[in-house]
Amino acid sequence: MRTESSPYQQLRERITGRIYPPGTMLLPATVGAELGVSRTPVREALHRLDYEGLVVQAPRGYRVRERTPEELLEICDARIVLESAVAFSAATSRSEIDLARLTRMFDTAVAEPDPEAGLRLHSDWHHALRAAAHNRTVEELMDRLDAQMAVYETDRSQAPENLAQIENEHRDILDAVLAGDAERARTTMIAHQVRTRDIRIAAAAAR
Repeated sequence: MRTESSPYQQLRERITGRIYPPGTMLLPATVGAELGVSRTPVREALHRLDYEGLVVQAPRGYRVRERTPEELLEICDARIVLESAVAFSAATSRSEIDLARLTRMFDTAVAEPDPEAGLRLHSDWHHALRAAAHNRTVEELMDRLDAQMAVYETDRSQAPENLAQIENEHRDILDAVLAGDAERARTTMIAHQVRTRDIRIAAAAAR
């Protein structure tokens, strides 16, 4: 049985999906009317999203947080540190079930003909890699950083040539994890994240 998502989940999805782009004013009464709920759960959701760095307080409500290229660089660099630690830990802590799941998800992503869907599948693969590292704290931190970056995702990241590069990089990381080579998993993840960072920062600086 499918349950309806909470106001928090709906707002978070609208922000990370860029339905509410950076700078959008979010008034509890207006948002509540859009979601079909009262202002109280909307205020609670906005307060939680403020804590997660997705909105900031503004007169009469909140505003979707706007970030400078320098702030985005800080987020990207934090992701490099955490994702490389994830890759290292996954290579040493993964179970046989983790390996089977990572391999299956990678193969599914590579076989997907639609670039946008393929990008989502590769993102799901990253989540599976984090699960294979068996560190819930890092998973939670990465989820927050992912949401902050999703607000500034670029069309360039969905370009076919970038998707092909992502596939090659994920294959290298997966091979290292399968081999239990933690240091190679870490260094290949760093290279992957640095390239992704450079794409995002170049796009942000061009705005």
